[in-house]
Amino acid sequence: MLPVQPPVQVGKAPVDNGREIAFPGFNAFPLKGSVLPGGTHAFFAVMVAGSGPTDRDWASSLMPIGHGGRDLALWLRSQGIGSLRYDKRFIGSKDPKLDVSLDAQVGDIRAALQAARKLPEAKGKKLLLLGHSEGALLSLISAQDADALLLIGLPGRSMAKTLRAQIEAQLPADTKAVNLAYVDAMLEAVRQGKLEAPAQQVGVFPGIVNLATSFLRPETAGFVRSTLDLDPMAMALRAAVPLALVWGDKDVQTWKPDVLPEPLKESLIEVKDANHLLKQEPRKRSELTGANAVSAYNDATPLADLAPLAAWLDKLK
Repeated sequence: MLPVQPPVQVGKAPVDNGREIAFPGFNAFPLKGSVLPGGTHAFFAVMVAGSGPTDRDWASSLMPIGHGGRDLALWLRSQGIGSLRYDKRFIGSKDPKLDVSLDAQVGDIRAALQAARKLPEAKGKKLLLLGHSEGALLSLISAQDADALLLIGLPGRSMAKTLRAQIEAQLPADTKAVNLAYVDAMLEAVRQGKLEAPAQQVGVFPGIVNLATSFLRPETAGFVRSTLDLDPMAMALRAAVPLALVWGDKDVQTWKPDVLPEPLKESLIEVKDANHLLKQEPRKRSELTGANAVSAYNDATPLADLAPLAAWLDKLK
């Protein structure tokens, strides 16, 4: 009698995180990243994550949002494009004196581009700088070091105007006046170089006070002040390399401007039924808020139909 074999356990195939590398960032600060090989496409991508403690995979210690950057890197590989994605300098750091200035973070992007040019996976290829959300804004500053720009979820207005609009959209009508007044006071405090949040007033939500406190910490206030009033559309108009501006039509965090400058219209790619991470979002936009939209950012949610983006990449030479 043959021995009874245990049933085969069928599970999900392990995710390919890529090859681990390390390289020097701005002022030789050590950075870590992951490299995925591509194929025959002429370009290799360097991926820049969005705001906050968002790592190379676009996962965050603040909320369970999955690994959208890794998912996108794997999709790029399916299009024949390899990639380098890296952890921002403050990921895992508890050093309050760490340099997180605009110069340092833009310097890290330029260092990542330099590191990519030396990778065997990128040999003979041009570099596509892919930035997401705030990372798209920072990528615009670094545009001269890349051969093409792919900007996903770029804020359509300055960070100050975008932040105010994000907050306003989530406020009950009877609390808007006092909370928006506090937000305006916070933004002005940032512009003036202050390092203390405005005093909390009756009716101001604690979350907004916490946001002000984080913006005005000595270690972050300089970066926030440097980026607060940058005009993304004016910067995009000055880009001298091929450019794609990509927004999901269900993105409630950073959305397409109501009026896009005429020269940029040919660069627009709007992905249908897609959220901030270009993942599938079947709900109506009117049903979405900043809070509930996050439920579709996880690893179980597949990417939206990125055929329009694939078509742009096919034309990129």
